[in-house]
Formats: sequence, structure tokens, C-alpha cells
Amino acid sequence: MHKVLTAEERYTQMTETPIPRLVTTLAVPTVISMLITAVYNLADTFFVGKISLGGTSATGAVGVVFSLMAIIQAIGFTLGMGSGNYISRLLGEKNQSAAEKVAATGFFTACLAGFFLTLCGILCLEPLILLLGATETILPYAKDYAFYILLAAPYMAAAFVLNNILRFQGNAFYAMLGIGTGGILNILLDPIFIFQLDMGIKGAALATVLSQLVSFTILLIQCQKHGTIPIRLHNFTFDKTIYSTILRGGVPSFYRQSLSSIATICLNHGAKPFGDPAIAAMTIVTKMFMFALSALLGFGQGFQPVCGFNYGAKKYSRVLEAFWFCLKVAAVMLLVLSLLGFIFAPDIMRLFRAEDLTVIEMGSFALRAQCLTFPFMSLVVMANMLLQTIGKNKEASLLALSRQGLFFLPVILILPHYLDMLGVQLSQPIADSITFCVALPIAVKVLHELKKQAQQEEVS
Repeated sequence: MHKVLTAEERYTQMTETPIPRLVTTLAVPTVISMLITAVYNLADTFFVGKISLGGTSATGAVGVVFSLMAIIQAIGFTLGMGSGNYISRLLGEKNQSAAEKVAATGFFTACLAGFFLTLCGILCLEPLILLLGATETILPYAKDYAFYILLAAPYMAAAFVLNNILRFQGNAFYAMLGIGTGGILNILLDPIFIFQLDMGIKGAALATVLSQLVSFTILLIQCQKHGTIPIRLHNFTFDKTIYSTILRGGVPSFYRQSLSSIATICLNHGAKPFGDPAIAAMTIVTKMFMFALSALLGFGQGFQPVCGFNYGAKKYSRVLEAFWFCLKVAAVMLLVLSLLGFIFAPDIMRLFRAEDLTVIEMGSFALRAQCLTFPFMSLVVMANMLLQTIGKNKEASLLALSRQGLFFLPVILILPHYLDMLGVQLSQPIADSITFCVALPIAVKVLHELKKQAQQEEVS
């Protein structure tokens, strides 16, 4: 049985345990939960691609609606990361009562924001799907899929908040139980609903929303039972200071997630002139890189509570040690994954659309091109997590805006006009390369500041 620590024991663990062991202990559950989440995102794409009639269009529909799911994630991650960062610093300062108010405010705000999205989305469903980049042949599949996803928006957004609240308290194991159980359930339900019950793409959507409901329920129970901070309605407040701090801390996540949605929409529109196979191919490639990136994000999420607690406790040398340890592991991880992706690109594409040679050809080139620059993301992601957790919100926001916003959007909007489908395939690698060039000097500057603070810490 996983031991439940008191607040004081948790503080001691986070500020005194050797960094490699501490980060690894916290990172393993988050890596597992992120990978399971990525697998069940891939599961929808995989099983939908096996539908005998309209498989390519249905696969494209999953990619189109993915941008809608990214909007829900943007709400959840903005409030979850903002709350979690704030909570970890408050716990580092031993301010339990303030942390409880922050947790409740983030959770209930996510529920309300998700309900508003449900209402607006269902009332404007067809225009919304067309705006997301659906073709006429993809539209009916995308509408069926999106309807169920919209119904689940309130508790999906709230689940992201609960996950982050648990994680930033150092309770990654309990966060993993919620996310992991829902993810495994989704994988099991997909073939049952899609094929055995003959529900097609509606079955994929229903499997997703039911599994997300299970995740939400488990996470809420874990917060009430095992969280240092339980969720209580009476702690919900409209305090301007709390909202301001949550939103400042969550803005980088909002930029990152909302721009991911916008980028997916623009990618769909960029691929649209080249037909449903182009949209399907880029959907598969995007999902594969999200799977690889999820491992990095999971590892980085093991770093964030360590960073937040120790920064709040003014133990800057431990913050630096944790950052360098995580960066080295992340760089090796992405290098290995990129090498495997480059070598086995056609085989990966065949897993999803073995019957469509056009999808395989388009996707294989795009996947290999992105593998060449993907290792750069180790520095970009780890620097962004460091900046966001220690409250360097301007720098974190700039990095969050860069990859999918400042650089990808102009490239995907311009390059296909000159290079056709090649422009679509090269857009993300080009954006990743430029983002790395922006992240490097920012990271060097902030690490230099932390080194000075660590030196002062040693003197005092």
C-alpha cells in the first residue's frame, strides 16, 4: 500500500531527499499516466482507422476534433498548472489554509468554464466543426465525435485540475491511479463500442467520455482521501489575488494548449487542399509525436513539484540540481525515440492505415522530418517548466507562445502555398528549430540567476 505522508513529512521529503531518487520517484507515476493518456488518444485513431467504410475520413475526423479537446485541455491545464504551481510554493512556505482556497477555486472554476464550453459548442456544432478544418466528407464523422466530447467538457477540464493538484503536492502516485484507470478503460471500450456494438466513430467518442468520467471520479476521491489538500466548496472564493496568481501561473499552459488547438486547426486547413489522406496522415504523425512528447512531459512533471517546493523553501541549489538532472535524462530520451521513429516511420504509419498507401507515404516523410528536430524539445520543455514553476511568467509565456504560435502558425499558413504538401510536412520541424534558438538564451539567463541565488544560499 502506498504510504500517505503528513504535510510535514511531505515537506521533509521534497526538501531533503537526494534529487535523482526524488525526481525519479515522482516522475515514474506521471510518465506512466501521461503514456497511458497518449495511448488511449492513439487508440481512438487506431480503431477508428479500422472502420471498413470511411476509415480515412473517420481518422481525419479524430484529428479535427482533437483541436476541440485541446481547448478543453487548455482550460484544465491553465487552472490546474496555475493552481498547482501556486500550491507547491505555498506548501513550501507551510501555508496550508491558503493552499486549500487555491485548490477549491481552481477546481470549481474549471467546472464552470467547461459547462460554458459545452453550451456554446452544442448550440454551434456544425459551424464549429467546419471552423476546425473538416472537409465535407469528414464533417458527419466529426460532428458525431465532437457532440459526445462537448458533453464531457466540464468534468474533463476539472479532471486536469485535480491531476495537477495531486501532482504538485507530491502525490503523483494517486494522480496516476485516476488517469491510468480511465486510460486503460478507454482502450478496452473502444473495440467493444466501435465494432461489437457497431457504433462506429460514435462508439470511440462514447468510450472516451465514459473513461474520462471514471478518471474524474477516481481523482476526486483520491483528493478527498489522500491529498494533503481536500476539495471543499466552502473554500471556493472569487478572491482577485488568488485568481490573479492562478492565471499568471497558468497563462503559459493556456498559451501552449490553446495554441496547440489553433495549430491543429491550421494544420488541418493546410492539409485540406491535398484531400482526406493528407489530413489523416498529419493526424497520425501529430498523435505519434504527442505520444513521444507525453513521456517527456511526464518526466518534467516529476521535476515541477520538486522545483516548486524547494524554490518556495529558498533551496536554490536543489532547484538547479533537479533541472540539470532532468535535462540530461530528457535529451537522451528524445534522442532515442527520434532515432526509432526515423527508422520505423513507414511501419508506424501502416499500423494505422495499412490500406492507404498515400497516407503511409505522406506520413512517413513528415514523421522522419520531425524526428530530426524533435530532440531540441528537451531543452524547450524543461526550461518552460522551470520558468513556469518559479514564477518567471513572462519568459515562460514567451516560450509557450513560440513553438505552436509565433513560429508554427506563420510557417503553416505561408509555406504550403509555395511547397504544396511538402510545406505542410516541414512546418513543425522548422518551428521546432527556431523555438530552440529562442529557448537557449532565456534558459542560460535564468540558470545564471539561480546560480547566484544558490551561492548566496551557501554563504548564509
